[in-house]
Amino acid sequence: MQGRHDEHPLTTRTVYGGKVFRIESLTVRLPDGKTAGRDVLRHNGGACVVPLDADRNVHLVRQYRIAIGQETLEIPAGKLEPREDPLVCAMRELREETGLSAGRIETLSTIHTSPGYSDEKLFLYLATELVQGESCADDGEFVSVEVHSLEDCLRMVDDGTIMDSKTVVGLLATARRLAVR
Repeated sequence: MQGRHDEHPLTTRTVYGGKVFRIESLTVRLPDGKTAGRDVLRHNGGACVVPLDADRNVHLVRQYRIAIGQETLEIPAGKLEPREDPLVCAMRELREETGLSAGRIETLSTIHTSPGYSDEKLFLYLATELVQGESCADDGEFVSVEVHSLEDCLRMVDDGTIMDSKTVVGLLATARRLAVR
């Protein structure tokens, strides 16, 4: 959607390129005709899934996140490969991180994680009719699965135990979805 607040890129220069993201430095023309600099993190995006069993328990993964220096409790998620279908990514990450597969999976939401500086887009799904199998985490990925009632998960969002944004959005969207049905 184009509007009166649009910024138009004049120059773009890649200042960092890694295996997960790249950073671009842009010069943009502002709506008032002036120019400004912008740094943008470019990311392929990711897919996340809220695994909800028949007893309304959510299967979460606990893992250490070096960026914040602590363990987090999160819904299973992973980055999209170039041109990968987000649903395929979500089902793969569910299986790899928890060993679960879903008999039913439906879209919950799509979010931009930090549009002030990143183009990362996450696709969120709700997985039900779960079947347990063997997990197979990626090399170098160390996670453990914890099962909590949806109500306990919502309390952990409220008290700040769960602060990961994709997990907060996924849990709140799941709670809303179940209340509507």
